[in-house]
Amino acid sequence: MAGDMVLVTGASGFVGSAVAHALVQSGYRVRALLRPASNRANLANLDVEVAEGDMCEPASIARAMDGARYLLHVAADYRLWARDPREIMRTNRDGTLNLMQAALKAGVERIVYTSSVATIACAADGGASDETARLDESEAIGAYKKSKVVAERVVETMIAREGLPAVIVHPSTPIGPRDIKPTPTGRIIVEAALGRVPGFVDTGLNLVHVDDVASGHLAALWRGKIGEHYILGGQDAPLAAMLGDIARLTGRKPPRFRIPRRLVYPLAFAAEASAHVTGREPFVTIDGLRMSKHHMFFSSAKAERDLGYKARPYLEALAEALAWFRQNGYVR
Repeated sequence: MAGDMVLVTGASGFVGSAVAHALVQSGYRVRALLRPASNRANLANLDVEVAEGDMCEPASIARAMDGARYLLHVAADYRLWARDPREIMRTNRDGTLNLMQAALKAGVERIVYTSSVATIACAADGGASDETARLDESEAIGAYKKSKVVAERVVETMIAREGLPAVIVHPSTPIGPRDIKPTPTGRIIVEAALGRVPGFVDTGLNLVHVDDVASGHLAALWRGKIGEHYILGGQDAPLAAMLGDIARLTGRKPPRFRIPRRLVYPLAFAAEASAHVTGREPFVTIDGLRMSKHHMFFSSAKAERDLGYKARPYLEALAEALAWFRQNGYVR
């Protein structure tokens, strides 16, 4: 398959750029569907063909899809807050529908659709969930989770009814280099490295190196079964442990205070009110606090068994993330 053309959406972003790098290193020709205003720093010095367009503009998608044998749809509006939450739904649901319809029309042979563990229900006992724990739209917290659940259902329906040749992957919480925006998790790493996180709430995440997630995408392209779901995760870690590791890696004292969630809600309300004025995404959000009631732990056993997926220890990913943030001026 080396030398074949792969269309990648979201290739200028965090996970998408990791996928683009992995594809190029594996010998594929990569075409990136990018908005004209996209920051392309993550693709600097990478042999990638750029097709300017937008997921919500079918004509530009059709041009980008021309001649592509495979599609990796990685792009998503990953925000836990927006002035207009409908923007998140429009990008993640409608953009996905447009891309899948165009792929069918163009005769694309295989598709890897990047969903998220946001569409998987957390285990009630705090253990690790797997691909069988499907989340209903009515249970999803916030616009981002709802949009990813709905977009995933679009893909599943097209697989069942129209023969869409898609494999669905669910990255957990990626960390590592090239988190240029940064993502909500990247913002936690930066703020903690700067000593601006005095305490923590009782929650947990599954943390994975972004390049391992990219390798998982390629494994899904090669070995994934059409219509199947695969979690691409790493290690489960309580937030307190993550913040402690960041402190040790930056020579700071770890935060000691476990903060009752009810005390943070007024800060979240104030932060969102301010964000409506400034337009800047708040660090603390109401939806984020609601999500934090659960330990967001997940198992990648299925991907390990069926795809040969492997993830390195999360401390390596955390160290690389911090090094990249330092090198690029986020952390001094």
